[in-house]
Amino acid sequence: MPAPPPGGPTRPARRRWPALAASLLLVAAASAAISPPSADAATTPVAVTVNARAGLATVPDTALGVNQAIWDQNLATDETSDLLRAAGVRMLRYPGGSYGDIYHWKTHTAPGGYVAPNTDFDTFMAGARRVGAQPMIIANYGTGTPAEAAEWVRYANVTKGYGAKYWAVGNENYGNGHYGAAWEADDHPDKSASQYARLVVDYADAMKAVDPTIKVGAVLTMPGNWPDGITAGSDPGPWNQTVLSIAGQKIDFVDVHWYPGGTAAESLARTAHIDDAAHLLRQQIARYAGAGAERIGISFTELNVDAGRTTQPGALFLADAYTDLLENGVFTVQWWNVHNGIGTISQVAGHTDYGDFGILSSGNCTADGSVCQPPLNTPFAPYHGLSMMNLFVRPGDQLVRAGTDEPLVTAHAARRPNGDLAVLLVNKDPDDAHPVEIDYAGFTPSSAAPTTHTHTNGATAIATGASGSATSRVLPPYSLTTLVLRPADAVTGQPGAPGRPTAAAVTDRAATISWPAASPGRSPIAKYEVYRQNGTVSEQLGETSGTALAVGNLVPGTRYTVNVVTRDTAGRVSWSSPPLTFTTDSPAASTCAVRFGRTTDWGNGYVGAVDIVNKGADPIDGWTLTWTWPTAWQQVNSGWSATWEQVGRTVRATSTADNRRLPGGGGSTSVGFVGGYGGPNVPPTGFTLNGVPCTVL
Repeated sequence: MPAPPPGGPTRPARRRWPALAASLLLVAAASAAISPPSADAATTPVAVTVNARAGLATVPDTALGVNQAIWDQNLATDETSDLLRAAGVRMLRYPGGSYGDIYHWKTHTAPGGYVAPNTDFDTFMAGARRVGAQPMIIANYGTGTPAEAAEWVRYANVTKGYGAKYWAVGNENYGNGHYGAAWEADDHPDKSASQYARLVVDYADAMKAVDPTIKVGAVLTMPGNWPDGITAGSDPGPWNQTVLSIAGQKIDFVDVHWYPGGTAAESLARTAHIDDAAHLLRQQIARYAGAGAERIGISFTELNVDAGRTTQPGALFLADAYTDLLENGVFTVQWWNVHNGIGTISQVAGHTDYGDFGILSSGNCTADGSVCQPPLNTPFAPYHGLSMMNLFVRPGDQLVRAGTDEPLVTAHAARRPNGDLAVLLVNKDPDDAHPVEIDYAGFTPSSAAPTTHTHTNGATAIATGASGSATSRVLPPYSLTTLVLRPADAVTGQPGAPGRPTAAAVTDRAATISWPAASPGRSPIAKYEVYRQNGTVSEQLGETSGTALAVGNLVPGTRYTVNVVTRDTAGRVSWSSPPLTFTTDSPAASTCAVRFGRTTDWGNGYVGAVDIVNKGADPIDGWTLTWTWPTAWQQVNSGWSATWEQVGRTVRATSTADNRRLPGGGGSTSVGFVGGYGGPNVPPTGFTLNGVPCTVL
């Protein structure tokens, strides 16, 4: 959920009541038609770089998912299931968003909500099996009990033998009124984050007593989205911190939702938030969930947009966001949802948008009958975006680093076990085609025309053929394009990739990287090479014949992502290891120290407090404190006890007449500011005082 407006957040209609029923209460307001975009190509080619040796996450078999809901009478029909199977869906969530907190599986009832016929759990599982998808089940937290959830596990996995592995405790339970906004059912007198976490422990204990093999998840919120950063009542911290610190030892994954909001252009741009949000989320898990926190997975079980839900912006967002999340190691991403029903009618990118959160048409009409959707199960644009994902990545593929020099064009890539490379290109420009020139590192494409899959604005299917070259082409406006490339030369006998690296002895300037040994191929292993990902460029940090490398000359307070590759005596190179991300410390010994803190966070802004300490022997007469924000959406809006200036991402706070002198040996001062953020609020990790790097307290 985006940051709330004054007076608290508003709630999309789809969350509490299914649009299939609620659409009878809606009055459509069709907007004026928009002229179709021009297809004029931009003149300067976009530079696309694909680095096949900068490995990211491996695609899991649960990657591509979507939601099912008990108000949808077409939930598990053969036609619906076959369409989902054709789109590559591998995980289905049940019983449907906020309905998960009012649904009682045994009686197949949801007091206060609508339950369609032929939507019970067994029917859902029959449909999931026809699709070939694993279930993700919401255990009722709001109006249920741990005992009820445990009975469901017993029925599913002991009585019926369904092997349902993933169970989340509740849905968006931070929306129970604890932070002022209430859309989620919660019958517990104590609605705090602490109470939710304590009961998650009870749910996990009860459910795993029945089947110890299941995975139990807890609800968290997306960093940078409401109510991230807000502490309420007697909780020890914000929602995520509280839930992880109490329930972290009992859960196997965390469950997060994301609706970026805004116009089509704004939501498409906000996929840039994902890398930092995932980084913050993993930091929170590592910091608060206790020992062994690295075992905890991340699922994103609801995504959608505000503008262009059934038209091309939805498809572009789906493909871009799914891939970005999978690159960050999320084990499943799930669209909201299969069928939802007609909403507010508008014109988006030259086509009718039905305001429907579903990927398939429900075939219904506005209350006055003036506008009707296409026939039941007609695919909307996001369905084609999901189908494109199925053509782009497969379970077992390794996503690799790709990027462009044009914000309106994004690129992703994946290596396949057979040696092929797939490249996904997203043109977010509604008006112009963009020529692209693609450069490859660690992969040499065949001169043959690549297999090309394209979905353009308004198209009712993905066009597939073999055309063009691997290095240049023109992307139509508002389009998705996947290239599948064969290597120029088949390489066999290469060594295996090293295992996941770890970092130890991390200081401000150095770290020791170690990794599990690789298996040799046709020739003996000669050495391992360690590379840093610097955008799409791999910078070699060193090499060794062993399985550990001490690296130096690092920059204090800097985030590093590294990979390791194996090279054998014949020169063959492996796939890269999984990535390792770590942040260097601040200097342990410095003549200055800084403490950076946040108070009174309201979800898109906060009061910041900065303490500055002169640890040197000599006094300081006049000072400037400098730091750089990690993202472009963070800023200082106003401040006190210093003269504040921000240029780009760089912040400078300069002393005033009252505090310019800091005595040696511990003289200090405190300054403050009002900060704002429009995405994940990543704290700065490096500070300098008069140009000297400071210890961060």
